[in-house]
Amino acid sequence: MAIAAFQQLQYEFTRHIRDPQHSDKPEGIEARRMKIYRELLFNNIKSFIDNAFPVLHSLYQSSDWEALIRKFFIQYRCQTPYFVEISQEFLAFLQNDYQATTNDPDFITELAHYEWVELDLMISKQEINLEGINPKGDLLAEIPQLSPVCHALAYQWDVQHISTNYQPSTPPAQATYLIVYRNHNEQVKFIEANPVTARLINLLRTDQSQSGEAVLRQIATEMQHPDPNLIIQGGHQILLKLLASGVILGTSTQSI
Repeated sequence: MAIAAFQQLQYEFTRHIRDPQHSDKPEGIEARRMKIYRELLFNNIKSFIDNAFPVLHSLYQSSDWEALIRKFFIQYRCQTPYFVEISQEFLAFLQNDYQATTNDPDFITELAHYEWVELDLMISKQEINLEGINPKGDLLAEIPQLSPVCHALAYQWDVQHISTNYQPSTPPAQATYLIVYRNHNEQVKFIEANPVTARLINLLRTDQSQSGEAVLRQIATEMQHPDPNLIIQGGHQILLKLLASGVILGTSTQSI
């Protein structure tokens, strides 16, 4: 099927803006004007990525970072028209499409995800609703209610410590577990956790029918711990800390 002349012009225009080194500008358009379009679009995309991934950005030489973003600009087809979601698209590019080079750290995708989660929670429109939640409820006998703006994260790399002064070449022996959440003051916070806490958060998220004690007994069973009561006692302290931080909002008894 033949392409209309104006559509052909659009294709040539956008190809040149994405990849000016390998795609000629359309005939009849002044080079100065095309340069304005090229720089405007690329710099807008780059500024959003710079702001969303400040730590990752800081680890690159300027030319290498710009080359990485240029690959994203050329190769990836975004699934959203919203600028605020460009960071999510860039993360998807790194995770699914990008072939890392010697200029990239081995932890590039995990660090990018770590930084993206913070932005995602900051701009999330999800609101905390305390209806039906008792902030002073019994965390063991009743059902702990998680904040809707929190996540349990697990990484191979200790991404929370990475900076220009700390760029590990091998991951630590133990995995990194983090709880990230947005508190009542609309601030995004991170808590370093352990496998038990991460599992606790995930179980509370996926099953809203069990009491805190039941969830902790399940964890003790999974661990094959010889004394489940020790897990329950330690887990109760974890629940109390999560309640104090705002990761847990309170309890509900509706499904018990």
